[in-house]
Amino acid sequence: MLTNAPQETTPPTAHPAPATARPSWEDLVTAALLGTERRALPPAVHTRGMEAPIALLDAAALQTVRRRAGLRPAPAAAPPEPAAHDPRPPVPPAARRRLATLLTDQPGTGGGRRGAAPDLMELLPQWLALANARGYGAPPELLPALLNAARGRTDLRPQALTFAGPRALWLARLNPDWKFALRATPGGGVALPPTDDAPKVQQLWEEGLFAERVALLTALRAHDARAALDLLTSTWSTERAEDRLMFLDSLRTGLSSEDEPFLEQALTDRSRNVRCTAAELLSALPDSALAGRMSTRAASCVAVDHTSDTPTLTVEAPHECDAGMERDGVTPKPPTGRGERSWWLGQLVESAPLATWQPRLGNRTPTEIVALPVADDWRSELHAAWCRAAVRQRDVAWSRALLGTPASPDAAGPGAVSLAERAKLLASLPAAERADWVAGFIAAHGLSEAFQLLGVCAVPWAGPLGGAVVDSLNIARDAGSYPWSFSGVMGLAERCLDPSEAVRLDALTAIPDEPENASPGAVGYWSEAFQRLVTTLRLRAAIRDELPPP
Repeated sequence: MLTNAPQETTPPTAHPAPATARPSWEDLVTAALLGTERRALPPAVHTRGMEAPIALLDAAALQTVRRRAGLRPAPAAAPPEPAAHDPRPPVPPAARRRLATLLTDQPGTGGGRRGAAPDLMELLPQWLALANARGYGAPPELLPALLNAARGRTDLRPQALTFAGPRALWLARLNPDWKFALRATPGGGVALPPTDDAPKVQQLWEEGLFAERVALLTALRAHDARAALDLLTSTWSTERAEDRLMFLDSLRTGLSSEDEPFLEQALTDRSRNVRCTAAELLSALPDSALAGRMSTRAASCVAVDHTSDTPTLTVEAPHECDAGMERDGVTPKPPTGRGERSWWLGQLVESAPLATWQPRLGNRTPTEIVALPVADDWRSELHAAWCRAAVRQRDVAWSRALLGTPASPDAAGPGAVSLAERAKLLASLPAAERADWVAGFIAAHGLSEAFQLLGVCAVPWAGPLGGAVVDSLNIARDAGSYPWSFSGVMGLAERCLDPSEAVRLDALTAIPDEPENASPGAVGYWSEAFQRLVTTLRLRAAIRDELPPP
């Protein structure tokens, strides 16, 4: 008699399959995702006495090997062309180590005080500028870090790409993260033909991309201004308005009277921006016909009144903007809040050659003209227009006259010439004279208004200017206020003071007794700020020694 024996339970297994059958990868993935308790193994999986999960993994491993071994090798890609040779000498080992440190320093993410430690990232631009000035090339192993730093800081890009040299463009073509290097390089990094190879120059001008054409025109303008003008003239009528504007801007290099006929023709261009740029370029040519027309118009608006006890300038602003004025670049519609007549007057005066005024105003010198009183509150408008003319024409005599003496009472506040205008005028003066003027300004008015002026002074600051800054910082510390209101000047001092000033500043790093009316803890904060300044100056001295002229 047969009895019912207990049935042995076994895990689900696959049905027998031919030895040559192989499970599909999709079946294996499905079984793995659902689990062997819910999904039977694919028929082609052989357990060979193994538990189902192990058999599944074994089959997946085997199928993985089959999939990889079954790939047909693709044709090998052509290796990239090697980077162009960089003939510059590599930086010395000590400078290379310094650069690696500067590139790995990360700016702080928190706010508040900076502490006494120097900001290494702020030293990187100076390191690059010095390395470029002395003709060194970048260490290849640091190029990725250098490009990553320049990617995050647009202010670093010009110096970083100059230092990186041709290898930066080579790398940028291989890594999309560094495409900015191609955009920042004229012509997108494409090699331009020699400027004396006329057929290739003509071909690139007719067939090249816009960036390549701009780079070509700029390079040719610096080499042969007339040839560049002829090239531009040959296709001018067929160019887009925005392209004409960029091409026209290249004429600033080597601008001369030979460009006048072309620029006169551009005054009738259908684009207002092109017309205005052409007029601006013509006004920079003192002997041009446009400059003569502007001189006549401006001179008719300003005269000397000798009937009063003191000779006084009188102003009669234009009553309309006629078609001739508009053709010569005068914008008829003023900005919001600006009167029409004063707007037209300013444009006429700034476009007229400054040589107009001495014979028109009694053969007085620029200093004597600027000193004359101006009737009916026209002084600010007239002087501001003369400032723009002096900056545009880079006239040193008029810049000196409009700047006045640094100790004059209105030099530190609202007046006929604002601090922003003074900063532009200073840029026209020789570096030594510029530094002396700003030093006198600081001595008379302190540092609170000097930030814009310090920014246009040559680096490192000359001795008198550096001394004036250090003395004013010391005075501010003794006054008992917090140093944070001078953080901008302190940052400039770290970058611009001569490193030799560290010796004088050592005495200011100590914490003196707190003055009676001082803000709580102010002397400690000042000591910290001076410690940071001294440490930064010494680091700059070390960098200078590590990058000697090759």
